[in-house]
Amino acid sequence: MSRSAAEMSTPLRLGLYGAGLAAAFGVALAVGPILVPPSTVTAWAEQSEHEGEEHEVQNEKSVPAEVPGLSIEADGYRFADLAAPAGTDELGELRFRILGPAGEPVTEFDVTHEKQLHLIAVRTDGSSFRHVHPELDTDGTWSIPWTWEAAGAHRLFADFRPTGHDRTLTLTNTAQVNGHVHAAEVAASGDRVAEAGPFTVELAGDLEAGMQTEVVFTVRRDGRPVMDIEPYLGAAGHLVMLRAGDLGYLHVHPLDEAETSGATRLGPDIRFGATPPTAGGYFLSLDFQVDGRVHTASFAIDAATADATASAEPPTGTHSDTGAHGAGH
Repeated sequence: MSRSAAEMSTPLRLGLYGAGLAAAFGVALAVGPILVPPSTVTAWAEQSEHEGEEHEVQNEKSVPAEVPGLSIEADGYRFADLAAPAGTDELGELRFRILGPAGEPVTEFDVTHEKQLHLIAVRTDGSSFRHVHPELDTDGTWSIPWTWEAAGAHRLFADFRPTGHDRTLTLTNTAQVNGHVHAAEVAASGDRVAEAGPFTVELAGDLEAGMQTEVVFTVRRDGRPVMDIEPYLGAAGHLVMLRAGDLGYLHVHPLDEAETSGATRLGPDIRFGATPPTAGGYFLSLDFQVDGRVHTASFAIDAATADATASAEPPTGTHSDTGAHGAGH
């Protein structure tokens, strides 16, 4: 596996970005094309870089290209002492600590979305997504029983708010998992329907860079709307959104929190407000709960630029080919 956080002397930004691209190409070279091909990943990454350069020279209305989840350290807090099984054939434990500005393990965390810390693990091609909640020991060590589902380069994200700190932090670390790297069964780019166990999930809503967009997931089983979705982490569902290429971590806001207050059955729609900072590709992973079991539906979709969205719409006061008036987001 990769070096522990304690051995890394500077925040990881471009290094993680490069590692993500290298891993994506490595998978393709070793086992042939994946469902999101290297050319698509490259195009997404180049578009993200181009958007970032534009944002640097645009006026104050521009949206910053930088997103959380690209650094091992922020505000003096560090994702440290990562240890996990070395390969896919090992059953063991994943452990780490969050070190504070003074270099001591942090032992007090605020509850956010019903947990003190959310840990996300994903292979750098967007596959093998996992969202778990490890246990905190008195010495500041977080741990959870762990077996890697796939070999290859992985990113881990710790999402938390230290008690007394004024904001939630998302720190990242890396792990190289030994074993034969197999082609990933990741979502095909642009596919709006995904399977999650016995459920089919359909995604509606178009992402636009720099704009909050409502995205709606409709859950069905055997073609029928599912009306018994249970509240999960304080909402109807939990969505993780990662930017393709550098795997920047976006905080996505559930729009159904108020509806879950006291509710025990929800559905079939789960809604979020998402604001992608740059155009390009994004991996979306939705967790939802039915009958006490959490299911995950994964998607890979593009975010367009505002200019591209505007050019695709009929001018104001004109009619489209179908006779409908053009509408903005």
